[in-house]
This record gives sequence, structure tokens and C-alpha cells, in this order.
Amino acid sequence: MDVTAESQPVARHPGRPLSVLLVFLRLGLTSFGGPVAHIGYFHTEFVQRRRWLGERAYADVVALAQFLPGPASSQVGMAIGLQRAGFLGLLAAWAAFTLPSAVLLVAVALVLSRFAGLADGGWVRGLQAAAVGVVALAVLTTAKSLAPDRRRAAIAAAATVAALLVPTGALQIAVIAAAGLAVLLALRGEAPVPDPGDGFTVHVPRAVSIACLAAYGVLLAGLPLAVAATQNGGLRLFGAFYRAGALVFGGGHVVLPLLEPLTVDAGLVDRADFLAGYGAAQAVPGPLFTFSAFLGAVSSGTPTGWTGAAVALVGIFLPGALVLVGALPFWVALRRLPRVRHAIDGVNAGVVGLLAAALYDPVFTSGITSPLSLAIAVAAFVALGRLGAPPWAVVVGAALLGAVLL
Repeated sequence: MDVTAESQPVARHPGRPLSVLLVFLRLGLTSFGGPVAHIGYFHTEFVQRRRWLGERAYADVVALAQFLPGPASSQVGMAIGLQRAGFLGLLAAWAAFTLPSAVLLVAVALVLSRFAGLADGGWVRGLQAAAVGVVALAVLTTAKSLAPDRRRAAIAAAATVAALLVPTGALQIAVIAAAGLAVLLALRGEAPVPDPGDGFTVHVPRAVSIACLAAYGVLLAGLPLAVAATQNGGLRLFGAFYRAGALVFGGGHVVLPLLEPLTVDAGLVDRADFLAGYGAAQAVPGPLFTFSAFLGAVSSGTPTGWTGAAVALVGIFLPGALVLVGALPFWVALRRLPRVRHAIDGVNAGVVGLLAAALYDPVFTSGITSPLSLAIAVAAFVALGRLGAPPWAVVVGAALLGAVLL
């Protein structure tokens, strides 16, 4: 008899940082498709396969990541690492999921300095087309879990329309809040939903949480002043990327255009280099925030190269990590309140709508440029969803087809 992921017991025993590192390293090497697809990969790996947390707990962490500034999928990964193996687990999850794509993008930056136009080849367009199929499957899987009934499906549809009409980070927060309020009001006469008790716990002292939130705000306000006072190139680079990571809502696809005024307009990066790296960032696995490593490597002045990449990479991910550690203990306590369960169900439905909007823009609009690219996207969807092909094989096949056909 088949047993659903919802009914299987959650593995409550703690893990080791090394096991977290190895699992996330494999994901970092194979998770193509951007943040929406990563949510699907994580669900398959940690809810269905490994049972590190339950359906409810995973959905709640995804919802929290949508509320917070920073890289949503990476924050979900860091939260899972924190729950599994403490702060070393958080660091292991971040490093293993992030560094493969960061190293690839720095290597691309060094190659592009000698071979112009490489990032505009048909292989990149093939990868962008495959991403449509990967993300579509992830959205479908997420919708089945987070919007399983007509009420939540309607909320998800409304959230999609709103996000497409006004695609801004501020609206995203409003959409999620409105979705939670809608379900809370609709179910105000029903019995409160009990705490599911599905095993999501984090052990972070309250003093550490508050210190992380304070550090987030102090760095956001203080870095511009420090840059103006010292005119230090490394501090300037770090400050630019810290601001991007601290102020962006909605994950990687949103941060890419946000980085342009902070780097190109500020004179840190040449526009041609920015566009080349933008294309390359679509073609690598892992979080799109690692585009920062590319920009740090090609930045003007000092530091640049590998040092500049490291400064930019830490700068853009640090605020998301700080605010996550600061918020998680309060979120874990809040989700146990019976009435809050209703609101979180609505929030999760709103998240589905935002993911569906991201599937269309920018994933579909940038990936589907011809009938052939649509055919590659459909083939990727079928290969992953119906044939059970491994993601790496689908991605390699799409790149080869793109190189030949697009």
C-alpha cells in the first residue's frame, strides 16, 4: 500500500552538518530553473524522500521566506539546514547550494573576458526554454500541496492576476497578507486548526535572534555612511550588494534588474558585462543571487576577480541569513497559535499565485522565443514529470538541442 508524504512520520532525530552539506551539494549541482523550481526540488528531497520535515512545516517555511527580504529559495534551504544541524547546518546548506553556481559564474566571467558573445549562444536559449518546463512542474506540484481546494485555488488565481498586473516587491507582501486575511475571515466561524506538530523546530536563543535583526538594520543604515567616510573600494562593493540583498522581496528573478542601478549606473560594472552575466546566470544551477559573484569578479577598481566575487557574494546573502535567523524562532512560535493556522493556509495559497506569476514573467517570457523553444520546454516538462528523467539529463539535453536548433 502506498503511503502519502503527509501520513509518513517525520524524521525527528538531529543530523550532522556533513550530511546536510552532501545533500545540498547535490542540489547545488543539479537544481536548474531558478527559485520557483528550487521550491519543488526541496519539497521532493526533504519532505517526500528524506522526511526531514512535514508538509505543513515546509509550507510554512516557504511562506515565511516569501515575507522576508532576500533569496527565498536559499532561505528555505538555510532554515532546513538550521533545523537539521544547527548553525553549522545552516552554513553547510548555504555553502553547498550556493558555491557551485558561484564558482561557475566566476569562471564564466574570466572566460567571457577573452571570448565575447559566448553567453549569447543557442545553448543558453535551450537552457532558458528547459527552465519553463522545470518551473511549470514545480508550480503544479506546489499548487497540489498548498492550494488543494476551491477556496485556496481561487485565492491563488487572484494572487497571480495581481502579481502580473503590478509586478513589484511591495505588492508581493500585500498579496500575501491579503491572502492570509481572506482565509482568516472566511473561516472565522469554524473551529481553529490545531498545531500540526509535524516536527519543525529550531533552537535559536532569543538574544541571538534579536542580535541578528539588529545587525541587519545597523548594516543597512551604517554601510552607506561608512562608504562615504572611507571611500574604500571593498566596502563600497560589499555595501552595494548588501543593500540589494536587504531590500529585495521575491527572490532571484527580482534581484537581477535591481542590481543594474546599483552596479552599472554606479560605475562598478560595464553594461555589456552585466548583460553577458545576466544570460549566464540563467544557465547555471543553484540560486540566481550568485549572479553577484559574476558582477564582483568583473567589477572595476578593487577588489575584483575571485576576491571581488567573494565580497559581493557574502554581501548579497548576509542580510537574508540575518533576518531569517532573527525571524524563525518567532515564526515557529506563531505558527502554533490555532487561529494563525487559518491565516497561514491563506498565505500559502497566495504564495502559489506568486510562483505562478513568476512562471509567466520572467521565466516564460524570457524562455519561449520561438516554436522550437516551446517544444524544448514541453519536452522538459514531460521528461521530468512523466518519464522521471533526472534534472541534469534534461538540462544537458536542452542545452544540446538549443545549440543545434536555436
